[in-house]
Amino acid sequence: MGKSVQTIAKNVSLIASKKTWIEGLAVEQLKKTSQLTGMHSVAGMPDLHPGRGYPIGAAFFTTNKIYPALVGNDIGCGMALWQTSTKVANVKLDKLAKQFKDIEQPLDSEWHEQIAARKQDKDITNDIFDQALGTIGGGNHFAEFQAIDKIYDGETVAALGLDRKKLQLLVHSGSRGFGQSILVEHITKHNHCGLLVDGDDFNDYCQQHDHAVRWAELNREFIAKRFLAAIRATGNCVLDVNHNLVSPKTIGETKGWLHRKGATPGDQGCVMIPGSRGDYSYLVKPLPLSEEQALTSLYSLAHGAGRKWKRGECQGRLSNKYKRDDLYRTALGSRVICGNKELLYDEAPQAYKKCQTVISDMEDAGLIEVVARLKPVLTFKTNGDCS
Repeated sequence: MGKSVQTIAKNVSLIASKKTWIEGLAVEQLKKTSQLTGMHSVAGMPDLHPGRGYPIGAAFFTTNKIYPALVGNDIGCGMALWQTSTKVANVKLDKLAKQFKDIEQPLDSEWHEQIAARKQDKDITNDIFDQALGTIGGGNHFAEFQAIDKIYDGETVAALGLDRKKLQLLVHSGSRGFGQSILVEHITKHNHCGLLVDGDDFNDYCQQHDHAVRWAELNREFIAKRFLAAIRATGNCVLDVNHNLVSPKTIGETKGWLHRKGATPGDQGCVMIPGSRGDYSYLVKPLPLSEEQALTSLYSLAHGAGRKWKRGECQGRLSNKYKRDDLYRTALGSRVICGNKELLYDEAPQAYKKCQTVISDMEDAGLIEVVARLKPVLTFKTNGDCS
């Protein structure tokens, strides 16, 4: 299994080498979560960091109960990779950065017919949150134009239809207020208690959860489409994967429910593992797993580089070294659009681990092979206050 697999407790594993910095509170949250009723096993990823009561960057496998609080409020949050028709060689950064003035406004009437058609295709009936469709949100969500920097597995790159001459677009967002409303309703009724499988409350939550997952996928689709429209390009979706959800799963001979909280599926083909806005992102291919690997990783992978510093303390750590203008450009030569001062510091590359460390831990555990490395070109966070 490699040196990057640690056994924390009988039913708790951590995919991280001893050299990978993991905050102690995150490990304590991992162990505490493993003690919940019906919890079979817990796996922390190398991007593990503390959350509000529960760790982020982890997977949780239960038997007779599910825990909506483990999924959290951003049900269906995930990553979508789109290949654009724009050639990397034709990109002029100054011009590109000026194309997104109205990108956070609700989609206007020109989009409504297309939205209605796609909602029907995906069996989405909720209309309350339509104004949020196609919007990124705050926190660590983003839309980032990228260039393929290195190819390690040309055959897989070709099979995915990727062209290194074309600009890529990576979208990270979720279900916005829709997912939040579902969690609030659950917490109001049940606090943080789980739901017994097959009860009425369980069935109601699962129906709402699945609806929110489909909505989150549609949200990423329209984020991508409006960014493509802004640069007068076309594009196609290469992959779209959710990393905040709960779904039925059989691991070994045990049937149960797999919760992912900031954990990318390792059983759905190639996935993107993004770095911070000033770091490389990686396209990786999950490897076939032994029974032991399945039990320790819960068929899951990291969903990004993982936070190193808590939000709210980053400006204090960085403001003496970096002016705001310094953070609009990265060491890799990419551009950042972020009109929110606090977010600009909270999401600075320095606040995150190096993505290569996270990737190396998963390689050492025998979970992945790297297919390609992508370099940021322009990262969009917000023009002002996050919508």
